[in-house]
Amino acid sequence: MFAIPPEDVTFNEDACRVRQGEAAENFAVLRHIALSLLRQEKTAKVGLKTKRFKAALELDYLLKVLNTQR
Repeated sequence: MFAIPPEDVTFNEDACRVRQGEAAENFAVLRHIALSLLRQEKTAKVGLKTKRFKAALELDYLLKVLNTQR
């Protein structure tokens, strides 16, 4: 049995069509940062995919995720 990386589930990474130069690596770094910020945000007791969707819909929640501090 193998584990599916959270990036693949949360961001559907396999469907990403970024392939030129270092763009794929750069996007992977951005995805990792976004996933890290979503994990640190503890007020919403939902999955990462739902947190990402909520941040896309609600500006206040997005700002809360971006201002999350350790």
